[in-house]
Amino acid sequence: MSARLSAAFGKGRPALVTFVTAGDGPTGAILDALVEGGADVIELGMPFTDPMADGPAIQAANLRSLAAGTRTADILAIATAFRARHPEVPLVLMGYANPMLRRGPDWFAAAAAAAGVDGVICVDIPPEEDEALGPMLRAQGIDPIRLATPTTDAARLPRVLEGASGFLYYVSVAGITGLQQAAQGSIDAAVARLKAQTRLPVAVGFGVRTPEQAAAIGACADGVVVGSAIVELVAAHGADAPAAVRAYVHSLSEAVASSRKVSR
Repeated sequence: MSARLSAAFGKGRPALVTFVTAGDGPTGAILDALVEGGADVIELGMPFTDPMADGPAIQAANLRSLAAGTRTADILAIATAFRARHPEVPLVLMGYANPMLRRGPDWFAAAAAAAGVDGVICVDIPPEEDEALGPMLRAQGIDPIRLATPTTDAARLPRVLEGASGFLYYVSVAGITGLQQAAQGSIDAAVARLKAQTRLPVAVGFGVRTPEQAAAIGACADGVVVGSAIVELVAAHGADAPAAVRAYVHSLSEAVASSRKVSR
């Protein structure tokens, strides 16, 4: 695990993991607002024309970003500038195989490492096809972060965990981002099952919107992931999004930080 991700999940409380789409709105200022609001880990989405795992909010953000002309070089420049401003905050690129592999996996892994990226989540490369990108990321010291879902059964989980590092992202609903949230009881049970099989931190996302939801998840998980709700704020506020994002993330951070205290 990268040193920055290890530190983020080693604070004795759940980590708040936040997502924003690169190139949608004033991304640099939004990233700063995430950090100022209390985010522990940043996921920077790489826009793609066919984001199959994402709901309407992030789909729309992808289209806005691409319409503005965002390219992989721009995303890497955003990451490089972020790393210069925030040397200790973990940064994870999240997206799909096509933009990551178009110039070759070796090129992408080296470029991401040079930009200060700590981890990569590639939604549509399954563990069975790890050789497409995983070895190149590991060679550059970048964590390949894997996804587990409610349909990841006991037979497949070892394959998902094999070669995974950084943290395990538990997708709490069998569906796309932003539209629904799983019942808390099912999240509690799933996290317990996953943590019995891995020492990786388990972060839970999909459908998390309110501080109350974040606190409930933080009581059982090592991290709470919030994405669509932040992306919706960017869509609603445009150039003024950083202030709204900062205030919202601060409310989530306070809730997540207090959740583990309450649960003990």
